Amino acid sequence: MSVLAKRVLEMAPSATLGMSQRSREMQERGIDVISLSVGEPDFNTPEVIKQAGIEAINNNFTHYPPVPGYMDLRKAICAKLTRDNKLTYSPNQIIVSNGGKHAIINVLLAMINPGDEVIIPAPCWVSYPEMVKFVEGTPILVHAGIEDDFKITPEKLEAAITPKTKLLIFNSPSNPTGMVYSREELKAIADVLAKHPDVYVLSDEIYEYIVFESKFESLAQFEEIKARVIIMNGVSKGYAMTGWRIGYIAAPAEIASACNKIQGQMTSAASSIAQKAAVAALMQDPTKSEDLKNMVATFRKRRDMMIEKLREIPGFKVNVPTGAFYIFPNIEGLIGKKFNGKEIACGDDLANFLLDEGHVALVGGDSFGDPHSIRISYATSEDKLMESARRIKEAVAKLA
Repeated sequence: MSVLAKRVLEMAPSATLGMSQRSREMQERGIDVISLSVGEPDFNTPEVIKQAGIEAINNNFTHYPPVPGYMDLRKAICAKLTRDNKLTYSPNQIIVSNGGKHAIINVLLAMINPGDEVIIPAPCWVSYPEMVKFVEGTPILVHAGIEDDFKITPEKLEAAITPKTKLLIFNSPSNPTGMVYSREELKAIADVLAKHPDVYVLSDEIYEYIVFESKFESLAQFEEIKARVIIMNGVSKGYAMTGWRIGYIAAPAEIASACNKIQGQMTSAASSIAQKAAVAALMQDPTKSEDLKNMVATFRKRRDMMIEKLREIPGFKVNVPTGAFYIFPNIEGLIGKKFNGKEIACGDDLANFLLDEGHVALVGGDSFGDPHSIRISYATSEDKLMESARRIKEAVAKLA
């Protein structure tokens, strides 16, 4: 009998972190690997936010904060939701956690009983299904392909709902596809949910500020379902604050209270210093932030450049993502091809092949719920992106 718990033995490791580790090991051996696997902006935290963190230290905000977060931060989150999303919340509905992952697992621990079904549109972020399984729920993946721009239809959602359905995990802009749902598409999803009053929604809006042609819209805007929507967001992506580890939920008071109880027993509050920096971040109006505008414009330029290069590679089918900083090419045209006797049977196989032969690290689509795709993060310099595209094309040419 293993000393480890069944829940750990059955949990799949994070594919994104695994690929990052493998590429680092190769780099340590002196191999020039370009990493396109990490979901992290390659920008530094803006100076005004860093200064707020420094001031927090100087002002001795170095003691235990309240478990749900400092009141000024929770009020700043409420003000942000009003300013940016036209949504009204009170501080008792806000829980600040140690990053977005922590916020999500709090919600799942608070809501999901063994056997409860959780609908997850796929392709999806790698951790959603594993977190659901960890709390003994049943993940139900609803698939949408590249021909649908990786967006589920209301009909597919309706067909997936059963008497056991407790929650829908929804993510727009999407990791891994970069797709953004329009208001009309969200309204159609909300209309389905309105017919099922026992189904709640966890809306992951962490990439809210990184949108290009489209406009970000929240599922919580629809009054008929707002009381059942839990918003998860944070400062990591839009403010380039990944290492500060601040995520939060805006939720019905009962769920927020439950998450507060769980967090109080498990981890207590998020870093006091990071919370004070997050206040400064959230006070920045995104429509006036030059740092944000520059980051989004840079990502859009990189996206366009990579799409052009990837479409030149035989076997790649690429759509145009409208948010985040990912491209999710369909690689069905390469399935069955071989190199040195090894066959490409799925996206993971191609990712490993490209790392070995092209020295480019990206992530296979298998763990995202789509084994016929790969995820490319373009959160790196233009020079590296150009060189990575050249290497990928050269490596793929070796397949026969």
